[in-house]
Amino acid sequence: MRLIVSFLILMGVVAAACNDKEVISYPALSDYYPLKVGRTYTYMMDSIKTINFGASLNTTYYLAKDSVESQFNDAQGRLSFRIFRYLRDTAQTKPWTYLATYVATFDDAKKQVEYVDDRNYRYIVLKQPVTEGYSWKGNSYIDTKSGSSLVKYMDDWDYTYGNIDQPFSVRKGRFDSTITVLQVDQVSPPGPFDPNSYQQTNYSVEVYARGVGLIYKEFIHKTWQKTPTSQGYWDQDPNNLTYGIKLNLRDYK
Repeated sequence: MRLIVSFLILMGVVAAACNDKEVISYPALSDYYPLKVGRTYTYMMDSIKTINFGASLNTTYYLAKDSVESQFNDAQGRLSFRIFRYLRDTAQTKPWTYLATYVATFDDAKKQVEYVDDRNYRYIVLKQPVTEGYSWKGNSYIDTKSGSSLVKYMDDWDYTYGNIDQPFSVRKGRFDSTITVLQVDQVSPPGPFDPNSYQQTNYSVEVYARGVGLIYKEFIHKTWQKTPTSQGYWDQDPNNLTYGIKLNLRDYK
């Protein structure tokens, strides 16, 4: 009898402890990427490329408009959105010109959002749980290892959440609840830039605002080389093209 009473008391303590455990609730990925047909995002876009045979970098400025054109289910039955990107001069003297098509897919089973660019590279841009410091291999669907890969520098990037539910300001204004995804921040070999030495830089970050979507993106891949006859940014080898892009939200609707 005493054994039964002791067991019941123990079970009661365990049950009470379980009830006292805090239930952690994470934001839904759609909270920070609420796509729907007809929604548009207009960004100030900086396009960085090499000039003078790689001797220096040049930035060209555009307006970029991402328009959610249609919704569909992919071959796996996953909810997907087709996004058209258009470009225009910043003075808005010329009409919008079509540039590329992208696809965003919500994978409920894997609890992630995938984004396919115009080169057919598939990125895992968001993933559960949305919590500080959580990381995942965002480029795991991209071939970065074969001899034919043109993006070997994207190998093994750890996408990491930071600044959860923090404010962030862009051209459109201040957004009070955002998340930052630091995709990569590498300098190889590390240290300050030396024009007499080889160095490669990879930096990529995205910021998403609750109820809005992508409000900021910055990407740069640059490789500086020094040879006996020349020096500059690589712009001939397709595996090491130097280029970059920056998107800063100007408006959305």
